[in-house]
Amino acid sequence: MAFHQPYSGDILHLNVGGKRFSTSRQTLTLIPDTFFTALLSGRISSLRDEKGAIFIDRDPKIFSIILNYLRTREIELNGTDIRTLRHEAEYYNIAPLVKRLMLCEELTQSTCGDVLFYGSLPPPYIPIQDSTNGSLPCVETTAVHQVRPGSSLRVPDGQNGSGDNNKASTSTAGESVETSKSTPGQNPPQAVAQAVASGLVQNRPQGHSRNSSLELRLGMSTSYSRSSQDLRGLASRGHSRAASLDLRHVRNSSADLNKLIRNDVGLIFGMTNSSWADPLRVQIIKAHHNWIVVAYAHFVVCYRLKDSSGWQQVFTSPYIESCIERIAINAKMGSTETSKMVAISYGSQVRLWGISDTGSRTNIGTFNLHVRVEYLFFIGSQLVALSPSGKLGVWHAMTQHWQTQDVMPIASFDTAGSILLLGCNNGCIYYIDMQKFPLRMKDNDLLVTELYRDPNNDTVTAISVYLTPKTNLCGNWIEIAYGTTSGAVRVIVQHPETVGHGPQLFQTFTVHQSKVTKVTLSEKYLVSVCSEYNHVRSWRVTRFRGMLSTQPGSTPEASFKIVALEAVEPTISHGAANDCGPFGEQDDEQVFIQKVVPDADQLFVRLASNGKRVCVIKAVDGSTVSAFCVHECEGSSRMGSRPRRFIFTGHSNGSIQMWDLTTALDLSYKTDTDKTNGGPSPEELLRMLDQCDISNSLCSTPCMSPSPSLAAATRLKSSNVAFLNQLHQDSDRSSSST
Repeated sequence: MAFHQPYSGDILHLNVGGKRFSTSRQTLTLIPDTFFTALLSGRISSLRDEKGAIFIDRDPKIFSIILNYLRTREIELNGTDIRTLRHEAEYYNIAPLVKRLMLCEELTQSTCGDVLFYGSLPPPYIPIQDSTNGSLPCVETTAVHQVRPGSSLRVPDGQNGSGDNNKASTSTAGESVETSKSTPGQNPPQAVAQAVASGLVQNRPQGHSRNSSLELRLGMSTSYSRSSQDLRGLASRGHSRAASLDLRHVRNSSADLNKLIRNDVGLIFGMTNSSWADPLRVQIIKAHHNWIVVAYAHFVVCYRLKDSSGWQQVFTSPYIESCIERIAINAKMGSTETSKMVAISYGSQVRLWGISDTGSRTNIGTFNLHVRVEYLFFIGSQLVALSPSGKLGVWHAMTQHWQTQDVMPIASFDTAGSILLLGCNNGCIYYIDMQKFPLRMKDNDLLVTELYRDPNNDTVTAISVYLTPKTNLCGNWIEIAYGTTSGAVRVIVQHPETVGHGPQLFQTFTVHQSKVTKVTLSEKYLVSVCSEYNHVRSWRVTRFRGMLSTQPGSTPEASFKIVALEAVEPTISHGAANDCGPFGEQDDEQVFIQKVVPDADQLFVRLASNGKRVCVIKAVDGSTVSAFCVHECEGSSRMGSRPRRFIFTGHSNGSIQMWDLTTALDLSYKTDTDKTNGGPSPEELLRMLDQCDISNSLCSTPCMSPSPSLAAATRLKSSNVAFLNQLHQDSDRSSSST
């Protein structure tokens, strides 16, 4: 029965989650404007149990801590997590306790990050749709907190990119500018995006704020909390450093406003036809030498690293009407006026710019692959676009020529020097020598050669090339590992003694029951990943004089999973921007980057060889990590400088954050902690799942009071939810058995 009248009497009996408490009215009402004052004044309706005690459906263990605080003004945690206690204190609206718990959390968190945090780059200005005139040089020194100078960035020449197939055709690049036309169904959402972009350009506040996800999107003059996603209380709220004073349970991310706008646009124009994308959300990050290129929905920005002045923004592309899907950069093409090349793709279109060191732009041309570009990357000075349907497009810097050609449907690829290897659906591995590209122009054809055919004619779904140290002296020393759709992992080798006979099958592993999605052959390890929630198997390989040896042969090293839950409707660039790896040079320690949930604000860095955790990097401003890139920096010109490896993370508020992976690896080697599972612990996983809508789980208990924030939460694929339920059932069995 519900009671609405004020309660009488000095002694009150409470039933909290089935446990009875007795206290005085004075104790509960000592702090004004709380849940208890509203309850006892009749402003909140309540229930009484069969003995007349006021029933409160909350955790009795945590309530006892809060009740003790009301009695003594002392906090005794008794092993309770501070975050959980703050959640309950916010529910009961006890402001003094919330402030103290916030301070405790702030002591362990800093916007300057931990020892691995290297610096940040603020969100850029969104360009207005410009004419065909070339842009003026734009050099902007970025605000990096305590960035250590003297490092430059380098990645392998081959950047993953994609393309599709069609008839063989050629075209000569001209100095043209593409103006993409959208379909009528796409015009309304794009008009909304342009209106938002215009507002951002005109109203963007000066300087970079770590709480800027709302200001940068809407141009608001008032700052809001960086951790609050409860949009109900945005109106008339002032700036809060940690934003818990609205006393609601919130999660630390900046994606809800984007989702709210996207949902509203979808309600108006229909979600299936809506192509609206957050204009400031980082879509993809790629890097090469001292340069990085960051793709947003409708423009790209380039930064370069200088020894003395750190990172500088040197180039911003014109506004692209279509949503950018793939990017590539080549930052080492000599000392010409267009010594740097930046390419983007959207649909079947490929657009290429040349950039000088001062940031001036030359429009190389816009090319058409005739099918959607899936992979876009550079091999030397050649730009390559691939499509799984079997279309290959190549642009060469010397001839200024774009050529497309049909090949077999492509399932995987890898690069080694000037060689492009293609794993195809017919079970064959083909190779193309890009150095011979200019010589084949008169034939109007690329020289595509069959290198090897799988014994079972299984589709080659993953491929990795390892060039032995003697390859530089003799090109016949080559080793290739590949995976198939049936789950087999094979290693083929071509050594001097096998010249003239093609690569020979060296070893086969049939441990996977699902399609192999990744395979990497390095100096010390063979690592493969299958499609069953990124199940990883690794083997330690034996080498003699740099070549694979059968004595004693490969030995199993580890088996683990890099679980990365997917959203029901991910963006088209999600796969390219959130690839788990493995990353690293083949003669160095390689790592996986695990992003567990789509809107996570943290990444788990794990060794590719055994899955052990290296570190956890967490966004210093609490914003969602929307893209990441692992990149090795070259040593500077200063004596004694050595290369360093970094992780670049792009965020939903448009900023870029940098993390020192070399230091993380050094620290992990020094510690003796031996974690068998380097992924998230059950507590960490549950905390991250708070950001996702898993309401389609198999649980039969109805949710009587769902959180309003779930309306904008990321929905997970049903297969992911089934996997989580399986994990929950397995943990229940293990706990019951113990």
